[in-house]
Amino acid sequence: MKWTQIKVSGNIKDMDEICAVMTMVDQGLMIEDYSDVSEGLNAMYGELLDESIVNADKTRVGVSIFISEEKNYAEAVTFLRDRFSLLGLDVETEVIGVDEDDWADAWKQYYKPVKCGKKIVIVPLWEKYDAENDEVIIKMDPGMAFGTGTHETTRLCLSMMEKHMQKDMTVLDMGTGSGILAIYAAKLGATKIDAYDIDPVAVRVAKENFKENGVEDKIHCDVSDLMQNADKTREKYDFVCANIVADIVIRLSECMGDYVKKDGLCAVSGIIEPQAERVKKAVSEKGFVLIDEEKENDWCAFVFKRV
Repeated sequence: MKWTQIKVSGNIKDMDEICAVMTMVDQGLMIEDYSDVSEGLNAMYGELLDESIVNADKTRVGVSIFISEEKNYAEAVTFLRDRFSLLGLDVETEVIGVDEDDWADAWKQYYKPVKCGKKIVIVPLWEKYDAENDEVIIKMDPGMAFGTGTHETTRLCLSMMEKHMQKDMTVLDMGTGSGILAIYAAKLGATKIDAYDIDPVAVRVAKENFKENGVEDKIHCDVSDLMQNADKTREKYDFVCANIVADIVIRLSECMGDYVKKDGLCAVSGIIEPQAERVKKAVSEKGFVLIDEEKENDWCAFVFKRV
């Protein structure tokens, strides 16, 4: 079997956060940390330590995972880059063992129509799909932004929106990524949709996806850090969705009330199961009540109501 190595390099002080994000994709980590290696150790063990190890930058760490050939390494890379961007970590991501030409179209062999919830079908632009009954079709070109519908976190969030979001609601998509959640809100009939992301590339890709789905006139999309720009006097929304990571959801809980109307709903996803209780506790302490939750594999999604 062939394997593709995904290596993320960053500052040694960020090692715990880097490892936490990497385990969201695969539990088998290879960590290159030379901070404890010194000239003294080299002298003690003679030639056992290679010179490249002794001279390695002690302030850097490398964390690798290995993706088997039957899995979509392109989706894994996009997922990791998106999560590191949300956390504001300065890292470098390297794909080892893949030609540049292969990388350009790597996701296409794995990315097929995916059903989410009961009626939502995510269809890649290069695939043909005939809708059945009242299915809602979302056409996607993931580009460099996470959120194609193939990952559990996106499917869970869409499922929660399908269950709890109603026509004519006002909607805020926090960390829009590919724009998939905002597109569904538009197709469901939301009257006002704002979608924001801190990554300009994600915003560009999202706008392209809005156009492909014919909803570009229904969605306002821009670059923004909603945690820094929260304002208690600003307009609030009936429904807020955030498919991000547990730590960001916990940080967002501090300003969530600035965005959600009284009796409004907030759907959060991208939460690995060991972090679930922390998220529920943080959001509940800010005036929200948990009304629904779903799990798929090791991932969780929750819907809270503001009281």
